[in-house]
Amino acid sequence: MRSLLVRLHRWFGLAAAVFLFIAGATGAVISWDHELDAWLNPALYEARTDGPAWPVDELVSRIEAADPRVRVSYHPLAIEPGHTFVASVTPRWDDTAGALYQPGYNQVALDPATGALQGRREWGAVSLTRENLLPFLYKLHYSMHLPASGGIEWGLWLMGLIAVAWVLDTLAAIVISFPKASQWKRSFSFRWSAGGRRLVFDLHRSGGVWLFLLVLMLAVTSVSMNLNTQVMRPVVEWFSPLTRSPFASRSPAARPIEPRVGRAEVLARAEAEARRRGFTEPAGGVFLSPEFGLWGVGFFRAGHDHGDGGLGNAWLYFDSRTGELAGAHVPGTGSAGDLFLQSMFPLHSGRLLGLPGRVLISALGAAIALFSATGVWLWWSRRVAQERAARGRPRAGAPNAGLTPVA
Repeated sequence: MRSLLVRLHRWFGLAAAVFLFIAGATGAVISWDHELDAWLNPALYEARTDGPAWPVDELVSRIEAADPRVRVSYHPLAIEPGHTFVASVTPRWDDTAGALYQPGYNQVALDPATGALQGRREWGAVSLTRENLLPFLYKLHYSMHLPASGGIEWGLWLMGLIAVAWVLDTLAAIVISFPKASQWKRSFSFRWSAGGRRLVFDLHRSGGVWLFLLVLMLAVTSVSMNLNTQVMRPVVEWFSPLTRSPFASRSPAARPIEPRVGRAEVLARAEAEARRRGFTEPAGGVFLSPEFGLWGVGFFRAGHDHGDGGLGNAWLYFDSRTGELAGAHVPGTGSAGDLFLQSMFPLHSGRLLGLPGRVLISALGAAIALFSATGVWLWWSRRVAQERAARGRPRAGAPNAGLTPVA
């Protein structure tokens, strides 16, 4: 059994090494995506004008009036002092062409005191320019930028299936790391003075043993990030009932669903529902999903839309045509299965523990990249050694084959 697990571990490692190396290296960087993006692109984050901000509704209207091809799909309800008003936009439907408009951008930043445009970009574009670098790395992390076709997000599926195999491989790796019970201490040790292949082997094996639970956590949460409705929710439901998800219970529409209920009405309904539920945080952001026909209202203070610390922010969802409450995501409530799923993104991003958690995840991403690189190096060095040994071995049937030379 152990020899089979070793072969399977080797095959998976070689097949997935590039993908896991990229995912680990990019994960180490995007733990700080907001900070690094703001440093690289101050025009998108730092307001140029001092002064009181315009009402948010006016800023939203200004974006949509400037380009009728787009509608604002997400925006904050409060603006941090000195910061821009950053909103996400989605294309409207072009009746003439029978397809979505192609505006060439999906994110806009305005000076909140004047309403002037400070910048816009296509978040997630395949580009290494200064303004696109961090979004490029972020999307590369979970999809390899593989395009969708036929209604299938091929990148999400690829990385999701690799994550499923990674979970199984991580369990196999911990088994083969302990070949003999009497020598278990070796599996935790590093032969620093040995150097060379022995040290690389220890970094690969013993490093994986020390970080086993954290690596397994990353693998499991990766499945949830990419294949939540396809894999994670069905598996979790075997063990625990789950609260109905407004997204999991709906299919995306072929063309955008026009909302019949406006932002103001949805926000009023959300705030009333929040009071009824006893929420303590204010409404912090509004988003529209034209594909699913849903409004969402999140509850957090300005600058905390990433949900730093704990299980994240609460969200209420409403049908965009009727205004009826369609569901809720309230961290810390629900069944055991609900709590498990609520923990997936906070664990994967490290935000469950705030700043220390993000430091840990950044280091863990670097470790995943290291395990992938050392695994390939060990395989290659072993193969080279075998080939050298084969070249030096006499061929069967050759003259003097099998004879021991006389000294």
